[in-house]
Parts: sequence; structure tokens; C-alpha cells
Amino acid sequence: MTSLTATKRSTRGARGAPRADGGRRAVDRGAWFLVLPALIPILVLSVGPLLYGILLAFTDAQSGRTRSTQWIGGLNFQDLLHDTLFWESFRIGLVWAVGVTVPQFLLALGLALLLNEDLRLRWLARALAIIPWAMPEVVVGVMWRLVYNPDAGVLNETLRDLGLGDGRDWLAGLSTALPAVIVVGVWAGMPQTTVALLAGLQNTPRELHEAAAMDGAGAWRRFRTVTWPALRPVALSITALNFIWNFNSFALVYVLTSGGPGGRTRLPMLFAYEEAFRYGQFGYAAAMGCVMVAVISVLLAVFLVGRLRGGDEA
Repeated sequence: MTSLTATKRSTRGARGAPRADGGRRAVDRGAWFLVLPALIPILVLSVGPLLYGILLAFTDAQSGRTRSTQWIGGLNFQDLLHDTLFWESFRIGLVWAVGVTVPQFLLALGLALLLNEDLRLRWLARALAIIPWAMPEVVVGVMWRLVYNPDAGVLNETLRDLGLGDGRDWLAGLSTALPAVIVVGVWAGMPQTTVALLAGLQNTPRELHEAAAMDGAGAWRRFRTVTWPALRPVALSITALNFIWNFNSFALVYVLTSGGPGGRTRLPMLFAYEEAFRYGQFGYAAAMGCVMVAVISVLLAVFLVGRLRGGDEA
């Protein structure tokens, strides 16, 4: 009789006790409730327009049309395959992205290593290093247009004072426009790379450097064996992000050259902008955007797979 009573009590206790999976579901609902304020703007302002743009790419949407938009399937993408101007802008975009990202990283790495040392007025140097990052791209573009001004620009005046020629119109020359714009892109984007690399350097234990120095390792060997392995994850992440940001650049190049001269600086984003808002071909421009999103997604997937494999090997 006693054992039967105990069994009933234990059964009632088990039924009355909260179940673990129920508590987990409550926690999940609470987590979703906390995430919603950040998730809703992303869905409305990012995912929604992206899905609408993909849908628009399969239509003949144009500006100023009186008849309704028609579904045309993949005709826009077929036209893109034969659009040599678009693929030329795509090539220019890749040259621009690589030409900005690589020097940007190398210069930022050198500056981060310098700012990581115990220098006098280091706080002031760090503050000055991030000034270009704090400036809007439109302001940066206007400022550098004045620097490159063929008549009274700082660059041409300096070259004249040094006896290196009468100067030239850097942003209007077919051979100088893209390199001149790349220089501006490197200058404008280097601070954010410097900040990321400097944060990675400060997370590297100084004891490792001291131990390597006691073993007789020089500066270059310490960098290869201690600094770079610790900095590599940050370097790969910021380089991938920089490449994506640079490939999708618009405002800086638009203010500097508007894609000229002769399309030598017409990046894919500028090409899509002109098709949409100058010629009114919204469907065709949306197809261009889909191609660019697809390319960036593939590059990002390759990067993530490489990161995962590198993490597994480590």
C-alpha cells in the first residue's frame, strides 16, 4: 500500500513538473520576441526590396509607360549575355575592386603595425587615421575633384612647382581616370581596414612576441610566426568585406567621373543606375542587379567554404 501511494505521488509530481522541451520552447519564443525589433527593418528594407527586384528582373518594366507591366521570363538575362557594354563595366568593376582592395589592405596593415607601437602622441595619430572614414563619400569625391583640378588643383600645382610638367586633367584622361579614382578609393577606405587590423593586433598576446624575441627571432620572423597567424582571420574577413563593398561602389565614382570618360570608370552599379534612371529600363536594370548579387554570393560562398576548411584543418 505504501509503495502504491509513493508511485502515485511520483506520477503526480512528474506530471506537475515543467517539461524541459516546454521550457525550451518558451525560451525560443522569448528569443524571437527580442530579435523581432531588429529583424523587421531587415525584412522590410533589405529582403523585401531584394525579392521585388528579382521579380522585376523578369518583367519589361519601364518608366512612363501607360500599359501594364508584362511578364517576359528570362529575356532580360538573355539580352545581358550579349550586352558587351555591361560585361565591359563588369570587367572594370573587378579591376576597380581588386585595385582598391589590395593596396588598401597592404597600406592599412603597415599603418596598423605602426599605430600598435608605443609612439608619442599615438592617440592623436589614431584619431587622424580615421578622418577619411568619418567623411561622407560625396564630400570625399568633391574634395578629390578639387585636388585633381587641371587648372588649380593641388596635384598639378605641385607637379609644376617641381618642374615635372604642366599637369594634366587626371579625371578626363582615358589612361589616367581609372587609376586616379582607384587612388581615391584606397584613401577613403583604408581607415576602416586599419581599425579592424589594429583591433586584431591588440588581441595578440604580447607574451608570444616576447618569447619569440628571446629565442632570437627578428621582426620579420615574429610577424610570420606570431603576428600573422593571429591576425589572419581578421585579415581574411575584412578583405572579403572590402571587396564586396568596393565592387558595389557607387557614390564616390559617380561624384568623381560619373562613369566617364568614355565609360572607362563605369562600374556595374553605375551602369545599372543609368539604365534604370536615365533610360527608364527598370526591368533590365533589375536583371543587372540580380547578376551582381549572384556573383557576389558565389564569391562570398567560396570565401566561407575556404574559411570553414581552414578552421577544420586548424
